[in-house]
Amino acid sequence: MKYKIEMIYKIKGNKPVEFSSEWLDAETAIRIGEDLEKTGKVLQFLFLDEMNHSWSMKEMRKLTAEIEEEPHDLTLYFDGGFNKNTYEAGIGAIIYYKKGKKKYRLRANQLIEQMETNNESEYAALFFALDLLEDLGVHHLPCKIKGDSQGVIKQLEGEWPCYEENLNKWLDRIEEKLERLGLKAKYELLPRNENKEADKLATQALEGKLIHSTMELNE
Repeated sequence: MKYKIEMIYKIKGNKPVEFSSEWLDAETAIRIGEDLEKTGKVLQFLFLDEMNHSWSMKEMRKLTAEIEEEPHDLTLYFDGGFNKNTYEAGIGAIIYYKKGKKKYRLRANQLIEQMETNNESEYAALFFALDLLEDLGVHHLPCKIKGDSQGVIKQLEGEWPCYEENLNKWLDRIEEKLERLGLKAKYELLPRNENKEADKLATQALEGKLIHSTMELNE
């Protein structure tokens, strides 16, 4: 999560002036806030997060202590594969996140029977990834969602309409899940060669190789 400092600064003989900082990580924002308090010239300041919530210094310290114990700084990759002969779909998802000062990567896939199209497998893959986030206990945080399916990304961004009833049902399920978890999604369309890890998981699922693993990453 990133934060802005919004403040009203007072200089003797002048009217108070409003300032807003750039986006900062929590630790840096708190350190700057502490320095501002020492000047005695700040009439008022607060921290504004990416979810548009505001926090006092006391609330900010408590909030960051709580967040450090939960998964945060989320980046999600998804991909779906489809076997047109068997109407089976392999779906894969990778989630990168932090917990405390450590970084982790969760990799998982799944085989789904009776899927209709490759497009449907892409929506199913994203929904599967959101299920993984829910299992991690993630809620009310920004989340980067990356995939190489132009249809899924553009439709969730509201740039493209969706005319297929079955795909619309998946869109509704995904949007309902995002809303229920309180996630602020930031979508990024990737070239296919930059989504190889999720693609490999989807292929492995079609081959019957099911994976669900979490590992700590070295800095």
